[in-house]
Amino acid sequence: MLLKEAHSCLTRSQLAHIGTGEVAYVRKIRSEDVPRCFPEAPEVDPALDLWALFGADGTPILLTDNRSSTFFKAAEDELRTVSLH
Repeated sequence: MLLKEAHSCLTRSQLAHIGTGEVAYVRKIRSEDVPRCFPEAPEVDPALDLWALFGADGTPILLTDNRSSTFFKAAEDELRTVSLH
């Protein structure tokens, strides 16, 4: 019920920016998705396990092969990380 009420009071743009600068999420990313999410990244070996840190609005922040690095970067930028399922 609360989500329905919030949705009716917020514009799509406002909803997209909730948590910007405060919240980030970490997710595993496939090598074929790297060019779309991180256009400046070099070509990546498909065998690597890659992890990405994104801002609450989906802005890419960090791409790494070390999951712990994403949490260190979030802490450095004073971002709270959340889990996505």
